[in-house]
Amino acid sequence: MHELSLMIGVVDQLRKSAAEHNINKITKVMLVVGDMTMAVPDALQFAFESFQDEELFRDAVLEIKKEPVRGECKDCHHNFDIKDFVFLCPSCNSPHVRVASGRQLYIDYYEGD
Repeated sequence: MHELSLMIGVVDQLRKSAAEHNINKITKVMLVVGDMTMAVPDALQFAFESFQDEELFRDAVLEIKKEPVRGECKDCHHNFDIKDFVFLCPSCNSPHVRVASGRQLYIDYYEGD
């Protein structure tokens, strides 16, 4: 379950940012999870809940926004959704595709007092 190690990194970043901004309680976290991370949202939720005994995260809500895998053809510059991890341009069939989105996992924002 790599979601726990991912969540440890997220929680560490939240602690650091909250301390820098004098936030004592986080109420909401918006996490963007790209499909290529292979992170399971339910497992991320479960991992986040394990930190809710800490005062900073008590009763905090984790919202997860899934980000699809998108590609850009380096030859014809067509932007498209990558389905089933087929990295071929549907417009020109070129294999020269750049992954434009879907491999990130990041904190979009958080709210707190």
